[in-house]
Amino acid sequence: MAANLPRISEQRVYDPIGPDGNVQLDTPAWFAWLAAEMTTRFSYPLFDPQVGYIVGWMTVRKEQRQRGGGYWVAYRRRSGQVRKVYIGSSGVVTAQRLEAIAYRLQGKEAVSTEQVSQ
Repeated sequence: MAANLPRISEQRVYDPIGPDGNVQLDTPAWFAWLAAEMTTRFSYPLFDPQVGYIVGWMTVRKEQRQRGGGYWVAYRRRSGQVRKVYIGSSGVVTAQRLEAIAYRLQGKEAVSTEQVSQ
C-alpha cells in the first residue's frame, strides 16, 4: 500500500495530501471528495468480526469509461490473484456499500437489509 494513499478508518477518510485531512463517510463532503478530479483511489480495511481485527485491505480506484464519466472499482489481491468488484459512480459509494464489497472480497456475503427484515 502506498504511503500517500488515502485510507478509510472508523467511518472517516484520512487523506495525507487533502486540504481537510479527513472527511466523514456518507456526508456531502464525502461525496464531493469522491467526485473531485484529484481523488483517484483510496484503501479500505477488510475487518473480520470473527477474529476481531483487520485481515487485509482493498484498493478502491476511480476508472474512466469510454463514453466519459468515472466509476469506482474495488481490487484485492489474494493468493496471487486479483479480484475486481464494480462499485458504481461516486454517488453510490456509501459506507454500507463499501462494507458489503469488503465482505464479498473476503469470500463472504453480507446480509442485506431485505434479508434481515424478513
